[in-house]
Amino acid sequence: MSRPHLLRRSSTPAQQSSSGATNTETAQYTQMNRDLGQRLGFAMLGLAALVVVVPILLVIGTIVARGMGAISWEFLSAMPREGMKAGGILPAIVGTLLLTAGTAIAAIPVGVGGAIYLAEYAGDTWLTRAIRLAIINLAGIPSVVYGLFGLGMFVLFLQFGTSILAGSLTLAIMSLPIIISTAEEALRAVPVEFRTVSASLGGTRWQGIRNIILPQALPGIITGVILGLLRAAGETAPILFTVAAFFLPHLPRTVLDQTMTLPYHLYVISTQVPGMPPQIQYGTALVLLGLVLSLNVVATIIRSYYRRRRQW
Repeated sequence: MSRPHLLRRSSTPAQQSSSGATNTETAQYTQMNRDLGQRLGFAMLGLAALVVVVPILLVIGTIVARGMGAISWEFLSAMPREGMKAGGILPAIVGTLLLTAGTAIAAIPVGVGGAIYLAEYAGDTWLTRAIRLAIINLAGIPSVVYGLFGLGMFVLFLQFGTSILAGSLTLAIMSLPIIISTAEEALRAVPVEFRTVSASLGGTRWQGIRNIILPQALPGIITGVILGLLRAAGETAPILFTVAAFFLPHLPRTVLDQTMTLPYHLYVISTQVPGMPPQIQYGTALVLLGLVLSLNVVATIIRSYYRRRRQW
């Protein structure tokens, strides 16, 4: 009796060698395709990075090259004079710092507190989902809308007038979506084991949040706070309606006074003052750029310090 299955299994050494060579060639071809695709992907990512980074470096380089000549102690510490074509920009620097500090005082407690509630206390209900959706939508609203809201709410309704207080509150509301979203994600990134251990040791929920969760999430929270403050420090439209003065050759005395600010001052001397020396314009832009970069550096140092202390 014939056995076809035995015949089908049998093969000559030449056929086996040919089959092995074919499999090897197929594996090599597949590996070559993977390597080519990987190199192509890396090249596209590098090109995208260059497209983003090179224009930024060109802008920064132009500002530094044209603005360094204007930087001096008088430029940084003197009052403006002769229609802002001479003197310094001290009121604008002080006004920007005061607005940033006021924004931090108003936004950080509310933003971090809201993030703690959403991440640690609120359940997954339609109300919390609606709140998160509202926060996302608020982050996409144009800054000029926040300025009009600040004008109606703080300047007119609450009668704060065009003042540092009205401007700080307006910028704080504008910064809240960024702070809340980033801080909530940082809190949710802390492993649940930290909460379990805290509860097993008899600690209350708030004790666990204050002593364990917040210190571990602090680097991410600082990132969100700095992002919100940097946006506030560079905005022009909200402060145009609530606090910024066209020309004010003295420092503010109270939070109910107007003040000059670097973003609005840069806009004014670039568009509203004829015959303004370009060196002063670029010097003002360089000071604003240096202020923003300084905040970034400080935030990076603080974030790195707390990351080294993190236990996971």
